[in-house]
Amino acid sequence: MTKSNKTIRDACESWLKSCERNGLERATLRSYRGHYKHHIDAKIGDLLVKDLSRGDVREFIDELQDSGMSRSMTKKVLASLRSALHEALEREWVDNNVARDVKMKRNRREEEERVIPTKAEIRTMIAEVSEQHRPLIVTAIFTGMRISELRGLSWESVDFDNKVIEVKQRADRYNEIGKPKSRTSRRVIPMSPSVIAHLAEWKLKCPNGPLSLVFPNGAGNVENHSNIYQRLFKPLLVDNGIVNADGKPKFGFHALRHAAASLFIEQSWPAKKVQSILGHSSITMTMDVYGHLFESPEDDVEMFEKMEADLMAA
Repeated sequence: MTKSNKTIRDACESWLKSCERNGLERATLRSYRGHYKHHIDAKIGDLLVKDLSRGDVREFIDELQDSGMSRSMTKKVLASLRSALHEALEREWVDNNVARDVKMKRNRREEEERVIPTKAEIRTMIAEVSEQHRPLIVTAIFTGMRISELRGLSWESVDFDNKVIEVKQRADRYNEIGKPKSRTSRRVIPMSPSVIAHLAEWKLKCPNGPLSLVFPNGAGNVENHSNIYQRLFKPLLVDNGIVNADGKPKFGFHALRHAAASLFIEQSWPAKKVQSILGHSSITMTMDVYGHLFESPEDDVEMFEKMEADLMAA
């Protein structure tokens, strides 16, 4: 097949092979293959890469949303298409990546409200969770670690002498240990006094296993994400009335990461420090997610009063 006859399908298949060659996690590869097989290939796989226009890409993502696909999923599919076209660009099948500049406009009215546990709810979870599972809940709340990072945390990464946790691996959906989510996800997090105390006590009781995990299952192996939610977190919320109007859990386990961020920000920690501890890829991401928590109407009023006073005194 000549360069001029390469299709979107060819670009995607070449990209996926590159992903495999680069050792991407099985869960990530599965997601990428799903984007390709169920969406990209089904709709535009036969198109020649040299004929694809920016307008074609816009129509493609509009069609995905019109079919009922969520904005979040549409963005992921678009990102996969961009990566496949970048592969085509690298192989000189095209002269430019027409999907690169196609953006999805943000529509905050359609975004689900991000639920951040209240201080009362945080205190209730810590007080009411079983003694066996309290170290996990306390560590999640006071470090902001992702559930995948907690599931993959080893005792080797818990430094009691220096009072820090080093995040250097995670457990994926298949319970396989791999590298952190991104380069910035690898980080060092200070431990609060309660985290140190709970982990030190838990280490004496923790099930042993070949991976020396901090929060393993009963056999000492990687705990399943679903088990943590269904057997621990969901009952904890429901039994203590932390539910919505339908009686369902008010939030998921990831909300503990939001709780941590809110506690950090309340202490007036700089946005850059919050970004570093949470392992966000950029300060922009931190501000997009938690920017409203940095705002203070009272401070704004004082700033405007000072601005006016300084002007009139000049």
